[in-house]
Amino acid sequence: MRVLTTLLLLLLLRSAEPRRGPRSGGAGGRLRGRGRAGVMRRQTQECKEYMEAGEKYLDCQDRQLTTVMQDWPKDIHHLLLARNKIQVLRDNMFSQFTQLKSLDLQQNDISMVEEQAFSGLSQLTTLLLQHNGLKTASEEVLLPLPRLTYLRLYDNPWNCHCSLDSLVRTLQVPSNRNLGNYAKCDEPLSLRGQKLKTVKVDLLCEDNQVDPKPGRGDGGRPRPPPVKVKPDATSMCHTYMFPKPLLDCSHKDLNHIPSDLPSDIVKMDLSSNIIKHLRPKQFLLSKDLKQLNLSGNSLHHIDPAAFAGLLYLRELDLSNNSLHYFPYGVLEDLYFLRKLSLENNPWICDYNIHYLIYWLKHHPGVFYTGLICSEPQEFRGWRVEDYVKTYNGECPKDRQTEMETGQGNQGGGENEAQEVVGGTGDGQGGRLPRPLKEKKPNRIEIIRLS
Repeated sequence: MRVLTTLLLLLLLRSAEPRRGPRSGGAGGRLRGRGRAGVMRRQTQECKEYMEAGEKYLDCQDRQLTTVMQDWPKDIHHLLLARNKIQVLRDNMFSQFTQLKSLDLQQNDISMVEEQAFSGLSQLTTLLLQHNGLKTASEEVLLPLPRLTYLRLYDNPWNCHCSLDSLVRTLQVPSNRNLGNYAKCDEPLSLRGQKLKTVKVDLLCEDNQVDPKPGRGDGGRPRPPPVKVKPDATSMCHTYMFPKPLLDCSHKDLNHIPSDLPSDIVKMDLSSNIIKHLRPKQFLLSKDLKQLNLSGNSLHHIDPAAFAGLLYLRELDLSNNSLHYFPYGVLEDLYFLRKLSLENNPWICDYNIHYLIYWLKHHPGVFYTGLICSEPQEFRGWRVEDYVKTYNGECPKDRQTEMETGQGNQGGGENEAQEVVGGTGDGQGGRLPRPLKEKKPNRIEIIRLS
């Protein structure tokens, strides 16, 4: 019986093998499918999804992405794709994100945008394309974006020839005042450095826009010198719009405040540079600025009008610099300042430091740190506030009172004063007054006048 049972089991196993093959293959397919799905989920999980102010963000920055993933959430409002490896924006690339309000594509390798790349994004208000490799585009790209309010195109090598004509005309429409600000021509040389917002459109399609050979001009005339481009904030720094508009100019070896600071920036980071002097009204256009970081520079002088216009500034970081004191008036425009960082500056405790303490005393809502005397030697390590409290404490109280009485010693006593008055009233033949300095050598009389 055991032998028969064993034989029957072997026969059953052999007969089941052909059927098991396809099933195992199907199972394997499903497993492979699950593996792929797992990979996709892991790729999605690499992006950070979060809510802020009731709106959904998908942060996919610094992920080495070359395109968007089809399994990303479709109900997001803000898509952050900065610092990836995207090269081309294909037609309908973002069409599934119908609720998208902002799209951040800065600092990629984008050199081409197809005309329907932004199809379906009827709710988009902010598009960031700065710091890429775009040379040309047409207004067709912007047609699917009826609500577009902010468009950043600077730090792209724009070729200001006839192919850019329609886009430039769109940017120069007065109602599009926040579209394409700061973007500049890179070619031809005759237009290099001119802003797309202000370049003369008629020049774009002229026949002489092709650059002549080196050293020669059309008709043997010398080639016009290129426009000298002064580095500005948009070409030297990076702008981030989310969660708050930020201009990041840190670690750029700057020795001055960049020109053409954007007007809609809320946070500005100028830390870890070599700026030595803040000149008047350098932040005048940044009226919305609330946080300014100037730490880690070599600041030793701040002009009294340096912070003019920063009425809404709330946080100012001046730590790790070479400041000795604040000139009178430096802080007068900072009505809403709430935090002032002053650590690691060589504050000199003399009369010049009094303005800073006076201003802080009359603005008790300002939280400040780092006011420690560095010089002179006798006050080193003291809090500046303690030094100021002792400024008038060197004179004895009696001496102060004596000074307040108006030279009580020199005037003599009350009786002497009466004698002087009486003597002068007697006229001729009257008694001469005793000398005012006539008194006992060691006698000190204090007259207190009420």
